[in-house]
Amino acid sequence: MTPTKTMVFSSAVEPAHAMAPSAQRGELTGCPWHDVKTMLRDVGLRPTRQRMALGWILFAKGDRHLTAEMLYEEATRAKVPVSLATVYNTLHQFTDVGLLRQVAVDGSKTYFDTNTTSHHHFFVEGENALVDIPGAEKIVSKMPEAPAGYEIARVDVVVRLRRKPK
Repeated sequence: MTPTKTMVFSSAVEPAHAMAPSAQRGELTGCPWHDVKTMLRDVGLRPTRQRMALGWILFAKGDRHLTAEMLYEEATRAKVPVSLATVYNTLHQFTDVGLLRQVAVDGSKTYFDTNTTSHHHFFVEGENALVDIPGAEKIVSKMPEAPAGYEIARVDVVVRLRRKPK
């Protein structure tokens, strides 16, 4: 598995072991704009204005799940001049360097998760909401053997929920 890191911009105190050494709370400045710039540089991405603006929108609110369309709407409301294609490209770039985790719910719906730790999700049908499953490490208790020459990169479990009829 490739180690990744998540940076959360909030006033909550987190244990130092919850983040990669270069992203420990002591290194954050408290200025989300500066922290996004540092985060992008740490993973080898040039901090362009569009990446900075989209990164600030993505990471300034803590862990959450967004589609490209949702991020595009937030950017539009924030008066950030980006196209939907730029949003898609940026989300895929952030995913490629480990800043985001892509979660496919079905063939037509992909969410991007700012929490890159190993965890699973509930998908609430009808509400199109993706929710982290607490204590999900016990869901897959026995992993299969990977074929020769391969290793298991990640296991994604999406449990689909729907409201019970009244």
